Amino acid sequence: MVGDVTTSLMSKPGPPYAKKGPMKLRLGFLASHVGSNLQAIIDACRSGRLAADLCVVICNNSRAQAFERARRAGIATRHLSSHTHPSEEALDAAILQTLREHEVNLIVLAGYMRKLGGRTLAHYRGRVLNIHPALLPKFGGPGMYGARVHEAVIAAREKESGATIHLVTEEYDQGPIVAQRRIALLPGDTAESLAARVLEVEHALYPDTLARIARGEIALLG
Repeated sequence: MVGDVTTSLMSKPGPPYAKKGPMKLRLGFLASHVGSNLQAIIDACRSGRLAADLCVVICNNSRAQAFERARRAGIATRHLSSHTHPSEEALDAAILQTLREHEVNLIVLAGYMRKLGGRTLAHYRGRVLNIHPALLPKFGGPGMYGARVHEAVIAAREKESGATIHLVTEEYDQGPIVAQRRIALLPGDTAESLAARVLEVEHALYPDTLARIARGEIALLG
């Protein structure tokens, strides 16, 4: 059974909190592959569960399925990668420029398999969200992605897992937790079966959390 969403008011040291109140979301997405969380957010906007402008989808993989999802939804797309910008600094600058051109005020990482550049992170500090397929602070950090996360959860004999939305900082999976949703591990769970159930949680949690931000129920830093 899916557990309740829990939120943190981000008690770690940092800039003053944004004043609570409704926020008009202008979302920019970074993705690398399938983009199923992107699709969940598109669907939430279409159904009226989320009020947000979906401004641009940036992919570092020109063949990403996320591109097709974005194009079908009429969202602008850009391919920005080491192929288009060989230097890390130039790529970072291009990503930031694209986000600013589209007047993005909140970045949503949706399976983006690169570390966000320093300039982009500094400009959008406190306004970059990522979703992780485990209950942080457990099972996070460098190398903990995809099946590795679920294999580690099962190997540790955890009783529950789930998904975590957190703010992105310079360190992988170390940013303040914004929301979590929990599920119980089942007897006989494999990495594949657990991954499928956690993904369902992600598809509900991401749009729900964005809707709470839009309504002013969750205040972000920055």
